[in-house]
Amino acid sequence: MALTRSLTRRDVARLLGVAVAVAAAPAPVGAAAAAARAPARGRARRADVDALLGQLTLEEKISLLHGARDPASRGQAGYLPGVPRLGIPEVRLADGPAGVRVTARATALPAPVALAATFAPDLARRFGAVIGREGRALGMDVLLSPMTNIVRVPQAGRNFETLGEDPLLAAAMVAGEVRGIQGEGLIATAKHYAANNFEHARQSVDARVDERTLREIYLPAFEAAVTAGVGVVMAAYNRVNGVYAAENAHLLTGILRDEWRFAGWVMSDWSATHSGVPAVTAGLDMEMPSGANFAGLAAAVTSGKLAGSVVDTAVRRVLVQLARFGLLGGGRPRPSLDPEAGAGTAREIALAGAVLLRNEGDLLPLTRADLAGRADGTGLAVIGPTAAHPLVGGGGSARVLPARAESPLDALRRQAGPGSRVSWATGVDLEGVPVPASALSLRRAPKGGTPQPAAQVDHTGANALPAGTSWTWTGTLTAPETGDYDLRIQGAGGVPAFNGSISLTVGGVRTGSVGALIGGNSSLIATSGGLTNAGGVVHLESGRPTPIAIAATGAPGTPLQVRLAWITPRRRQEALREAVALAAGARAALVFAFNEGTEGADRASLALPKGQDAVIEAVAAANARTAVVLNTGDPVLMPWLERVPSILQMWYPGQEGADATATLLLGGASPGGKLPVTFPRRAEDAPTAPAERYPGEGGVAVYGEGVFVGYRHYDANDVEPLFPFGHGLSYTRFDYGGLSVRAASGGLSVSFTVTNTGRREGTEVAQVYLGPPSPPPVPMPPRALAGFARVRLRPGERRRVTVTVSRRALQCWSDGRWVLAGGRRTVHVGSSSRDLRLRQEVAVR
Repeated sequence: MALTRSLTRRDVARLLGVAVAVAAAPAPVGAAAAAARAPARGRARRADVDALLGQLTLEEKISLLHGARDPASRGQAGYLPGVPRLGIPEVRLADGPAGVRVTARATALPAPVALAATFAPDLARRFGAVIGREGRALGMDVLLSPMTNIVRVPQAGRNFETLGEDPLLAAAMVAGEVRGIQGEGLIATAKHYAANNFEHARQSVDARVDERTLREIYLPAFEAAVTAGVGVVMAAYNRVNGVYAAENAHLLTGILRDEWRFAGWVMSDWSATHSGVPAVTAGLDMEMPSGANFAGLAAAVTSGKLAGSVVDTAVRRVLVQLARFGLLGGGRPRPSLDPEAGAGTAREIALAGAVLLRNEGDLLPLTRADLAGRADGTGLAVIGPTAAHPLVGGGGSARVLPARAESPLDALRRQAGPGSRVSWATGVDLEGVPVPASALSLRRAPKGGTPQPAAQVDHTGANALPAGTSWTWTGTLTAPETGDYDLRIQGAGGVPAFNGSISLTVGGVRTGSVGALIGGNSSLIATSGGLTNAGGVVHLESGRPTPIAIAATGAPGTPLQVRLAWITPRRRQEALREAVALAAGARAALVFAFNEGTEGADRASLALPKGQDAVIEAVAAANARTAVVLNTGDPVLMPWLERVPSILQMWYPGQEGADATATLLLGGASPGGKLPVTFPRRAEDAPTAPAERYPGEGGVAVYGEGVFVGYRHYDANDVEPLFPFGHGLSYTRFDYGGLSVRAASGGLSVSFTVTNTGRREGTEVAQVYLGPPSPPPVPMPPRALAGFARVRLRPGERRRVTVTVSRRALQCWSDGRWVLAGGRRTVHVGSSSRDLRLRQEVAVR
């Protein structure tokens, strides 16, 4: 199969074991003929590239193998200068796991984990198409997405960017997204290859993982991306079995090219290259974002340390992809932005990926009576900062400047309409108030001198500093009472800077930095005035001055705003009391809870941050009709679970997430998403709980759980999760029956009937799991996902569903190859990995 061929939905199902309904959409007219012509086109393209390669000087060739500074940057991640004299254009590379990250506004899609929760490869294709079209419209040529790593560590900082813990699900979604991105003419990048599963010491940690685990868990999604024709693969930061991924010949050449026949180019993650000659010889084609190592390749060729053919091979791989996507010789016209189309897709995915975790007594959807309330009280109490200030997406390179973003509170009030009574309390104060002048003293002399009284540090609004200002403030802060103070530095208009440009230092320790891209502590939730908000909790003693310093560097063309604020211990208690009082007088209460996942830092724990557990406990105690809406990118612990009737997981729902949230809460649609990750009941239950597995010891993380990742671990060890993989309720009910399993096309054909037995239309994701033979040829999990189908049914409707289980799903990696795990095996069908309704044994041979 040519790598440039566009795969149909049925092709991908057959390759990956993804379920398709019997009435799958036919291939586009002319697809077979186009596939037949693909090899000829490929040969012509390679001939043109070889001719072009012969005209390049050695220096020009090397310039195509590493990044450079963009003289006209659009805020993107990377840049190649091209070779204008030969029609090789400059190439811009943008981050884009959830939308195009540049300085312009773009559609902020739901986080990829929400996309994974849809279990819908077709939605993944449409997700990719939005980014592909907008990336091209915004002047980009390569997208640094999709994120293809498996969720292994439940508290890993970038879990929200991934497509879940199961390799078959991730493979199906990655393949769909790649097709969507590249179908719009933007080159996609599968990242981060490989075994890059957490942020702690990611630049250096050595992932020790056996070959079987690599092949069965961590590589299938990358293989699916290659099969779907992905143009670029990004090598990860970390070591894999002692060798940096960016110079790991086993990964880059042995598997990726020799086995999978990958025809695109391999680039490094940003500053993940550690050598020149060894890396390019191992199979790395491009160093990003600069030429710290690869700029020396020309000298290596001249001196005879590196064969010129190695450079030519790398350059050819780059040029072939540029030619494939029409970027050589003037390129193709770029599309215009279509914000409404992007918004429509974002809303559809936010709705489809929402997971109803719990709904005791059918508290949700809310009723008209819940909204109107009693004459002497509030109808609906809405509590939490992310209700009033939307948490659109995660942080780091996945953060998008959204085209628009309504708050859930506003969406609820809008959709509830006249006569509703919806009130809000923050519960958890993230903003605070400006630190009063009485608590500040200004140190005017840089060396010694007497501290002088100071005014508030509040250069916002009309008091903003001039554009381009470089400004510092040095002095002391004295607390009126002993306690833990959340000190906040808030601002806007700072010059773009990797580590932030508006910072607060307390007692010599940098406590907050506004605008840091990676690993900073800027909140993803803006203040009520739209300022970026950073900081941390500091213990202060009453009457004891604490040295503080503020530094800010403004960007040209926009005022520099800087404010020093705090949330005092007393204010935290006030915010909690206000929330409880509001809930006590309401007919129903909604608590919006959150965490903030970001590149560069893992979460400190699986608990909700900022004391939110205490707020939920107190609100639930005040109002028995309390529902929790989660804006999180991964699992959280829920010590309050039994006291909260309903929980709706909205993830980071993108720019249209507020409207989707309100629609689901008010019954305009029924939740139909399923968990793509397991939620553990206790942190110590996770497969990576032992320190040698995460974060590792002595710079080594041992993947000792092997293939028992996620739900496989919980099932194999008979550990009850908080919520299992594949779990998700609906506002209706579904029955299963009529299971039939037969051999087909080297795999299995699994048919069954799903019936909507409720009174509302709804969507069910039917899941097929496969058990091991007895005895298994190697240790195998009790069940592994082998296929799935997303089915929408009207009340009373029943449908016969057929799921194809691929040959690969029946195999395991043993003795250096894929072998059939034959014998009597059990096929399970149900609504989650722990809610299995049907079973049948089948002989696999």
